[in-house]
Amino acid sequence: MPDRTGERPPPAAPARRRAHLMVPGQPHRPVPTPASTRRVQRWVVSILLFSTVFHLAVGLVVAAVSIDASVPTSRIGLLAIAGVMGVLAAVAASAIHQRRPQVPWLLLGLAPALVGVYLCFLR
Repeated sequence: MPDRTGERPPPAAPARRRAHLMVPGQPHRPVPTPASTRRVQRWVVSILLFSTVFHLAVGLVVAAVSIDASVPTSRIGLLAIAGVMGVLAAVAASAIHQRRPQVPWLLLGLAPALVGVYLCFLR
C-alpha cells in the first residue's frame, strides 16, 4: 500500500523463526550422537553383561563346593557349566565391542571354574 508520498515501503523481512519452535513442514534435523556416547554405552552394557554372567558362574562354583564330596560328577558338571558361562560372558562382552574374542579375556572367563576345581579337588 503506498504511503502519502506515493512510494511503496520496502518489503518487510520475513519473521525469523525461533530455533526452539517447531514449524510444520520444516522438521528439525536429528542431532547426531557423538561417538563417545556410543562408546560409553557399549562399555556400560558389556560390563553389566559380563558382571551378571560372571556372578552366575561364581554362584555355580559355590554350589559345586557346597555339594557332598561323595558325588564328584555333580561337582564336575557344575564346574563345567561355570566354565562355559564364564567363557560365554567374555565372548559376549567382546561381541558388543565388535571385536574378536581374545585369549586373555577367555581365560578370565574360565577363572571361576579353575578356582572351583582347586577348591573342590586340589585342596
